[in-house]
Amino acid sequence: MEQGMLDGVCVLDFTRVLAGPHCTRMLSDLGARVIKVERPGEGDEMRRAPLKLPGDGDQSTYFARRNAGKESIAIDLSIPDGQALVASLVRHVDVVVENFVPGVASKLGIDYDTLSAVKPDIIYCSISGYGQTGPEARQGAFAHVVAAASGIMHLDSDDGGPRSSHLQAADVLAGTNAFGGIVSALYRRSRTGQGAYIDVSMLESLIAGEDIAFGAVPNGGESVGGARPGMGVSNVGGRFIAWQSGGAPTLWPRLCAAMGRPELQHNADFATAEARRERWHALRQMVSDWLATYGTPEAALAALREARIPCAPVLTPEEVVAAPQLVARGTFQEVSHAGNGRVKVTTSPYWIDGEPVQATGPAPYLIGEHTTDILRELLGASNEDIEALIAAGAIAVAPPAT
Repeated sequence: MEQGMLDGVCVLDFTRVLAGPHCTRMLSDLGARVIKVERPGEGDEMRRAPLKLPGDGDQSTYFARRNAGKESIAIDLSIPDGQALVASLVRHVDVVVENFVPGVASKLGIDYDTLSAVKPDIIYCSISGYGQTGPEARQGAFAHVVAAASGIMHLDSDDGGPRSSHLQAADVLAGTNAFGGIVSALYRRSRTGQGAYIDVSMLESLIAGEDIAFGAVPNGGESVGGARPGMGVSNVGGRFIAWQSGGAPTLWPRLCAAMGRPELQHNADFATAEARRERWHALRQMVSDWLATYGTPEAALAALREARIPCAPVLTPEEVVAAPQLVARGTFQEVSHAGNGRVKVTTSPYWIDGEPVQATGPAPYLIGEHTTDILRELLGASNEDIEALIAAGAIAVAPPAT
C-alpha cells in the first residue's frame, strides 16, 4: 500500500503478551500510529520470553514479531502523575486498547468512563478472558485455560484425554475480533462523531470460532469430539499427509474415482455424509491403504491433487518458513533491529490492492525509547516538563536505539 488505510489514526496501547498486541500490530500494519505504554523498568513481560533473538539476550522473537511498527513510552500508571499524563495524552489519540483483568483499568484511572470524560469520541477497547460482565469476569485467563472453559479442549481430546493446543487461538481470535470492532467503530465515528466502548471476550471468541458443536448443542443436538470425520491424516512412505474427504459434496465422488472404486459413492455404507461420518474409521483406513500403494508421499499427493482433493504434507515450522508459496507471498518480512541488524517477522495475513500488508517498522528495542519524542510531539512538552515527570517517577526515558 502506498499509503496506510489508517494513516492519521493514533492508538494508545496498554496491552501486553498476545491478544492485545496482536490487535494493535494489525492496526499498525494498516498505518495507525501505535504508542505502546510500558511500565518503567519492566515493560511487556514478553520482551523477556525464552525465545531469544540470535545474538541478542535482551529481546525475544515473540516481542519483536507482535510489536513491530510500534513506539514505546514508559509511564508508571500506579501514581497520580502517571495517570494525569495518560489523561493528557488521550486528548490526542483516537483509540485506546487494554487487556487488563477487568477492574484494573478503573483502579489505575484509565478506564473508559474516566478517559471518555476527557475525550468523548474516544474508541476504547477492552480485551479480557471472559468479558467485562458476568460471574467469571474478574478471573485471570490464558489461552489454554479459556480453551478448557470453552469446551474446545474437550472437543480436541484424544486417547490421552484433554490436551493444550500449540496454537493460542483464544488470544489470536480475540485480537482479531478487537481489530474488527475498532475499525468498525472508526468508520461509525467518521459518519456520526460517536465514540465507542468495545468489550471483547477470549471465551466468546473461541465459541464463535467453533463451527459445529455450538450450532448443534444449543438446539438439542450432540457434540462429537476427537478427530473430525472427513479430515484424514495418513502415513505414506514415512511422511504424514493430510487430506479432505468431507465438506463439499463433490469431494466424495472424486475420491472414489481416484481410488478406482466409483461404485462406493452409491454404496449404502458410504452414500451419504451421515453414513460416511458413522463409518469414518473404516473410510479413513480405506483411503490410507490406497495412498500407501503409491509408495512415496510425493506420488500420493500428486494423485490427490489430480483428483482435486485438498491435501498437503504435514510440514515442520522449518519447512514452512522455506515453503515456495509463503516465499512468493513474502509472509516472513525483514525489519531492522537494533540488536541484530535485521529480524524476520510475519506480515498481516491479507493483501490489499495487490500488495502485502507489512509491518511498518521494528518493535521498540528499549522500554520508553520514544517517551521524549511522543511527549514533545503530542503535548508540546519542554525539556523542563520532561525532567519534572522523570523526577516525579511518572515516566522513564531510554536513549533512542541505534
